[in-house]
Amino acid sequence: MRSIHVRSLFPALLLLLALPITSHAQIGVGVSINIEPPALPVYEQPPLPEVGYMWTPGYWGYGAAGYFWVPGTWVQPPTVGVLWTPGYWGFRDGAYAFNEGYWGPHIGFYGGVNYGFGYGGVGFEGGEWRGGGFFYNQAVVHIGSDVHVTNVYSKTVVVNNTTRVSFNGGSGGTSARPSAAEMSAAQEHHVPPTAAQTSHVHAASTNHALLASVNHGAPAIAATQKPGEFSGKGVVKASHAAPAASHPSPATHAAKTPAASHEAVAHPAAPTPEAKPEAKPMAEKPMAEHPEAAAPPKAAAKPAAPKPPAKAPEEKKEQK
Repeated sequence: MRSIHVRSLFPALLLLLALPITSHAQIGVGVSINIEPPALPVYEQPPLPEVGYMWTPGYWGYGAAGYFWVPGTWVQPPTVGVLWTPGYWGFRDGAYAFNEGYWGPHIGFYGGVNYGFGYGGVGFEGGEWRGGGFFYNQAVVHIGSDVHVTNVYSKTVVVNNTTRVSFNGGSGGTSARPSAAEMSAAQEHHVPPTAAQTSHVHAASTNHALLASVNHGAPAIAATQKPGEFSGKGVVKASHAAPAASHPSPATHAAKTPAASHEAVAHPAAPTPEAKPEAKPMAEKPMAEHPEAAAPPKAAAKPAAPKPPAKAPEEKKEQK
């Protein structure tokens, strides 16, 4: 039997793992339930839509009809110099409570959940601010070719957490605890989600296809290029649903690249190298054009000249 409790700010704090360091901006109004959230689906990141946008990973929200997927999306930060700390589900005293995400000068604690694309469970490796401009780590995020970006760098990211677990604590959840730096970040001034982010969440909550009970953990709208745009070429669907926490989905990818499994699962750069072997048959085209292109004219010329004259005299003899 499912129970739902909407709690005010301070009672919700009692259900969170990071009790001493959680700020008001991070929590807001907490929702606690006794059913664990589904595992994170596997999907690729859509390309950067415009310079200045920053990535916010997808997560499972909760509404009257149960869990629903909030697609990951690129958003414009509310001001220069801030980074996005994702929200996360935490388990304590028999219930799961959601910790709201927030903008701040540093990345805070988000439960050790591996959201991918730079959010490997601790900190953020998808980019950084330099002198008022945001630089993208192209080794982690999908820049694409439609947008000209000069502020880029490449830094390999090693992530030990290869599971798709979406919550902290409890049976099957991550066991991460806030570090000293994350505790300090929690005390900084925070900015709540932007209006575009809020509208994005609301649109997801009213989309029947995004309910976990409907998509079974593999939403057709797993990520979008911009907030609230749930149709068009910028929409990415989940490649498959992630199994339960006890059986992490990236196992196949981890066998190939355990150090960067989150990039192998979600970064579009992974399928690109695999597409190159498919281009090999294209190299066979010159072979088809080289010998065969010269052969038809010669083959056509040989039978046309000698054979008809040989047949013509035979026909004349028959007429006589």
